[in-house]
Amino acid sequence: MTSSTPSRGAATWTLLSLAIGSFGIGMTEFVVMGLLPQISADLLPDLTAADPEAAIAQAGWLISLYALGVVVGAPTIAASVAKYPRHRVMLGLAAALTLFNALTFLMPSFELIAASRLLAGLPHGAYFGIGALVAADVLGPGSRAKGAAFVLTGLTLANVVGVPLGTFLGQQLGWRIAFAIVAGIFALATVLIGLFVPAHAGDPDRTLRAELRAFGMPQVWFAIGIGAIGFGGFFAAYSYIAPVVTDVAGAPEWAVPIVLVLMGLGMTIGNLVGGHLADIDLKRTLLGGFVLFIVVQALLALTAAWIVTLGVFVFALGAITSALSPTIQSRLMSVAGDNQSIAAALNHSALNIGNALGAFLGGLVIAHGFGFVAPMWVGLVLAVAGFALALVSYALQERRPAAVPA
Repeated sequence: MTSSTPSRGAATWTLLSLAIGSFGIGMTEFVVMGLLPQISADLLPDLTAADPEAAIAQAGWLISLYALGVVVGAPTIAASVAKYPRHRVMLGLAAALTLFNALTFLMPSFELIAASRLLAGLPHGAYFGIGALVAADVLGPGSRAKGAAFVLTGLTLANVVGVPLGTFLGQQLGWRIAFAIVAGIFALATVLIGLFVPAHAGDPDRTLRAELRAFGMPQVWFAIGIGAIGFGGFFAAYSYIAPVVTDVAGAPEWAVPIVLVLMGLGMTIGNLVGGHLADIDLKRTLLGGFVLFIVVQALLALTAAWIVTLGVFVFALGAITSALSPTIQSRLMSVAGDNQSIAAALNHSALNIGNALGAFLGGLVIAHGFGFVAPMWVGLVLAVAGFALALVSYALQERRPAAVPA
């Protein structure tokens, strides 16, 4: 089922190839958030002229549609391809990501771009889920969370470099240039995966029906709920960070990429630390991370009017939530038994349900006139709900330990 252990040099190139693809995914998922004002002005000019806040809220649908694509694609694709060689699956997913992001660059109208964003989200979860299994195999036994974290490193680095750079170039040259860059990154990843990811067998005994048995496990649903509702809190705040920087904190437009860099730095550090801590003590990392998440989300909402504190708490929010991401993925893989392919991908379905939920609810309160800080308070409520679900999940596990695989 697994490939032989590669040399250190070969392993490095394998992991780098996967991480470049995840860099592209991080950029395509998050660059929209920094460019909502430009996208709404270009694609919804009449609504922008009449009601700029409503136009930005409608442009936020592009975030939700991408997330919906991830939610639909992650379990269906991962479960359908579990029996096929993983290196070939990764190659096909990278090629699909290249094509669909090129469509976002090329399509002329809001409706067609919305369709392209839905399509671009479909391969996202399967890429991360199957890539995490390949990375864990390369890193060796006892490295489940570290493998997931390594593949996610590209995504978090995208928030340090790719998203701020794409936002800046989009502000200067038009928002479409960001997606031309994204398509180029995925094309590079496709070539590198073809060259450097070694043959990696799937599991010929796994079928779509077998993988879908994971949905009959209550703890799998709890883990999905923890990720979806909890991370909805993060995305409610992050989706509308650009107008918070300019309209609430009163900073100039060029400050938006700087704030995005701070978010990305926090995400990169948190992802690496979270993967390490989760392999040591999964429960404490998950519950302690949510407590910190709730505290920082509240402080962010209370101090958003000051650009310095906004930057500090955006950094902290990125670090804490990214530490939780590989932790939740490891939890899902732990409770899913033999259904590892779909479990690894379901984490990204969960997080992108959160993406869609947070962006939708955040846009809803903005459209109803509550202002750009209101999504942060929505996010706080969602973070508390995610923490409560985690507590219930572990309480039930303690009552029925035999129902949860080790």
